[in-house]
Amino acid sequence: MYLVRHGATANNLANPPRLQGRRGDPELSVDGHQQARKTGQWLSNFPLTAVYSSPLIRARQTAAPVAAAHQLEVQVVDDLIEVDVGNWDGRDWQEIERGEPEAYRRFIDDPGENPYAGGENMNQVIARVEPAFHQLMSSHLGQAIAVVAHNVVNRCYMAHLIGIPMPRARSVPQHNCGINVLRFRGGKAKVITINLEHHLA
Repeated sequence: MYLVRHGATANNLANPPRLQGRRGDPELSVDGHQQARKTGQWLSNFPLTAVYSSPLIRARQTAAPVAAAHQLEVQVVDDLIEVDVGNWDGRDWQEIERGEPEAYRRFIDDPGENPYAGGENMNQVIARVEPAFHQLMSSHLGQAIAVVAHNVVNRCYMAHLIGIPMPRARSVPQHNCGINVLRFRGGKAKVITINLEHHLA
């Protein structure tokens, strides 16, 4: 499985970046579309059987050139939608820390148990996405697939697979259109590569 984070949106490129979860649904920026095209070009070298995506438009727009290179349709998997960041959607971390210092500190200390204010925590994310990824890979034994999802979704899943506690999942890099390569064998997924980016140069 080639697990891709979507291309950049205006929120990703803002300085400082703004949080975007499932409530807002921005499109890719010009840079994001270019990243998606380069990702599609690189993945055209591999015999993909299927291309899956989160239902959010930034993920579907990233998946589109990947699927087109293989004459495939993008298939949406609802459980791969990005984390719900609650009422922090569209805000940056500095603003959140100033305005809601207690909720901010609880989340930073343990995002596995403490949610984004009004949203999900990371344990809830992994409980939602792990079965979805397992189902996709077990349905394509002996085949290669691409899946386009999100920063927190991918980070939580990668952390889960390599044994990093959820409070430290933020240490797993997931850049826009970074590619993670996973192998599924004997009913278990193994991480081969995290956040591959050379195709974007």
